[in-house]
Amino acid sequence: QVQLQESGPGLVKPSQMLSLTCTVSGGSITAEYYAWSWVRQPPGKGREWLASVAYDGATYYRPSLRSRASISRDTSKNLFTLRLSSATPDDTAVYYCARASQASYYDDPAEYDYWGQGTQVTVSS
Repeated sequence: QVQLQESGPGLVKPSQMLSLTCTVSGGSITAEYYAWSWVRQPPGKGREWLASVAYDGATYYRPSLRSRASISRDTSKNLFTLRLSSATPDDTAVYYCARASQASYYDDPAEYDYWGQGTQVTVSS
């Protein structure tokens, strides 16, 4: 059973870096042919895909966040990390990490088969 666990600060000040980690157990993040993604859900809105890292290390970003987002992985610790620079209140959301059942489905949350429980991040001074 694959399990994902998000961790990160619950509160971030505007203009600061928002950094989140997803620790995976029960499966390797290098296992073919999965992708590992970050998704968020702002209050009162739907879920939106943010970024993904595939089993082979390839990375993908939501176009509107490309300039601020960075996704990376640590294969020795079996985790992946999302960083968003210059946080604004619009980044306030519940953030989820998840696994895409196939790497080609990296940006389609409907095709994710395992999810973390989510972590609330609030951007506020």
